[in-house]
Parts: sequence; structure tokens; C-alpha cells
Amino acid sequence: MQLVVYILVYPLLWLISRLPFKIIYFISDGVYVLLYKVIGYRKKVVRGNLKLVFPDKSDAERILIEKKFYQHMCDMFLEMIKTMGISNKQLQQRFTFSNLEVLHQLEAKNKSIMLMFPHYASWEWVIALDAHIASKGYAIYQKIGNRYFDKLVRDIREKFGTTLITTKETRDIVAQNKKEGNLSMYGILSDQSPMIKKALLWTPFMGITVPAHTGAEMLCKKLDLPAVYLKVSKEKRGHYSGTFSLITEKPKEMEEFALTKAFLALVEESINEAPEYYFWTHKRWKHKDKMPQKFQ
Repeated sequence: MQLVVYILVYPLLWLISRLPFKIIYFISDGVYVLLYKVIGYRKKVVRGNLKLVFPDKSDAERILIEKKFYQHMCDMFLEMIKTMGISNKQLQQRFTFSNLEVLHQLEAKNKSIMLMFPHYASWEWVIALDAHIASKGYAIYQKIGNRYFDKLVRDIREKFGTTLITTKETRDIVAQNKKEGNLSMYGILSDQSPMIKKALLWTPFMGITVPAHTGAEMLCKKLDLPAVYLKVSKEKRGHYSGTFSLITEKPKEMEEFALTKAFLALVEESINEAPEYYFWTHKRWKHKDKMPQKFQ
């Protein structure tokens, strides 16, 4: 069945990926009308999240953010498909970086890097970074259930120099690279909700106390990896820029969970600056009232 689904869907994805951006965004406008105005895809979740984290905003202000978010989400979905057919030259023109010296200075010290960023603006096109670094780029991801689509995603990323590694593979690969002295950069999305039974940290995020992923911090501390935050901004439709902030060069010297809290504070800054670009369809605050007694 997996192969049948792949055979049926792949030709459509391939066709869309070969279309010019002008038509891509025309399609995106149509998808927006379908998802938001007709189907109302996860509208209840989005509306609930916005009301929870922005209680001081008016209903009209939150509805405006909501509409802009759905428009952006549709753009990003089509851009993900377009990645199949985009050239490296086009990618570099559409995703630029302003202060690469933050990474280059660490690489000059022969340091591998943990690059942390949220589900904000465009995380898919961060693969443009591989053209600018000396390190081998890895992206930590959740394996896709359909093995044919999983291979497709891996192949697309590897075309631009990024190697995808699953969350289960990460610890061993990072440790092996450290042992062999391989200069590496690990991209990780660390803003979403972990499984409640595995949560080691509960902390305020956008004013709501929730469990937080701490895996990136644990790896940084164990293997002495500098942690860098990547802020992605949407300059205009189909164009993004990235700015780097060094969270710490010496993670072992930080107090427990201070690195994770610093990361989340930077995510909050991005969200407050332009909330329409955060991924509001995720149930990020679903555990807000479930903090175990031992964390209280």
C-alpha cells in the first residue's frame, strides 16, 4: 500500500516542483481558500492557541494573525514541494544568511555545532546553509512512516549536502563524529511538545508552563557542543533570511536546563515579533495543566 500511495502522489509532487514560483503561489492562494475558508483545517486548535498565548489581544487582532498564518502555512507547504525541483542557485537567492561569521569562528576552533531553531517561518529551506559551512551538515528528524516518501525526503536534502538522521540515531552518530574528530553541524527543531512521560523540564513558554524538549541540551553538555540559535525571518513571499546567535560556547558550564530556557526565550522573541509565522496548528500547549507533582 505504501508503494501504491507513493506511485499515485509522486507524479503530482514532481509536476508542482517544476512550476515557476508565480504559479506556485497562485496555487497556494487556492489551497488557502480551501483549507482555511472551506475545510477549516485545525482552525479550532489555531484559534485556541492564539487566545491562550495572546489573551491581551483583541479578537480582531488574533483573527488577523490567524489568517496570515494560514496564508504562510500554505506558501510553506508548496515551497516544501518546490524543493524537489529548485536549483541550488535559486535556493541561495531565496534563503540568505547575515552573520555567518558566528559559525565560521567556531569552525576555526575545530568545534562542531548544535544549531537550534523552531518551527518558524521556513525551517525546510535551512538546508541552504550547507553551501556556506566547512562542517558536514546533519538534520535531526522524525522518520516518515511511508518508507518511499522517507527516502524521497532524504534524497532531496542530500542533494543540497544535508544528511538526515533520525532522533534514535542521533546520539550514536554525534558521539562517533566526536570520537573521530569529524567537524559537524547538527540542525534540530526543539520547540515542540515532548511526550509527557519523558519530560525532564517544565518551564514557561509564551507565558504558559509546559514540558520542553531537553535532548539538544543533553547532547551539548555530554559532548561539549556549542549551541547556536538560528532566527529565520520572512522578508517577503518566498524569501527568507537567517541570523545566528551564540547561546553558549561552553555548555558544560551552564546550569541545568539554562540552555533550553535560553533557546525558548529566543523563540518567544521571534514569535512576538511576527506571530503569523509560528506553526500554530501544533498542539504545543496541550499539557499545560498536567504538570506532575514532582516538578511543582
